[in-house]
Amino acid sequence: MQRCGVDEISAAFDAGEEISLLLVLRDSEAPDVARLRAIAEERGIPVREVSSSDVWRMARDNRDETPEVLALVGRDPGASLEEVLERGGLVWMLAGALYPVNIGFTIRTAEVSGADAVLVDCQLSHSERKAALRASMKAHRFMPVHWVDGLQAIDSAKASGFRVIAIEDTGEAGPWDADLTGDVMLIVGGEHDGIPDEMLAASDLVVRIPMSGFVPSYNLQAPMAVVAVEAQRQRSGDD
Repeated sequence: MQRCGVDEISAAFDAGEEISLLLVLRDSEAPDVARLRAIAEERGIPVREVSSSDVWRMARDNRDETPEVLALVGRDPGASLEEVLERGGLVWMLAGALYPVNIGFTIRTAEVSGADAVLVDCQLSHSERKAALRASMKAHRFMPVHWVDGLQAIDSAKASGFRVIAIEDTGEAGPWDADLTGDVMLIVGGEHDGIPDEMLAASDLVVRIPMSGFVPSYNLQAPMAVVAVEAQRQRSGDD
């Protein structure tokens, strides 16, 4: 998803990789950075100037020296829902969450773990949506985030060949027993009511995260993180 530094991005351009965004260190005067910026602009790729702290925070590796340029590969943050589903991949849907901060954390978890998009089916005001995106560390800058009608989105995903997997305590299989590769929509429910029954009925599989404590449920981000990491493992081909 990320190409970091001049050498990696130059190689990505030469290989014809699908670069969709270039982040350039503000006030950089490096000739190689200017060359990459010119290539991006010539190809119609958006270029954004960012601070050194932003580049250091977002760079893939912890480095002694902050890279002057980063590139986003394989995702178009501005893709429509139809384009997301046509492209395929791994899409998360958040159904019925109540708290903007929780929603923001789940969006960030999805982006960090390599998801292709997040769909949010929640009743939030405009200001609450903005708060959720702030809490996500503005991850929507690097991944499509759409506010949707959940059942309609499931129907559209299935029509595009997606399998739908819900994460709910009524499930019998663990996420490591499920096939999380290919075109798949993963659904996580809200803090109070979980995933609506209609969505569970429309799902191809329901998986459950084991719990052994007295308190009967995890915080919203925890089961999502467990499944996100397992999906990333399966999709990267790691043992």
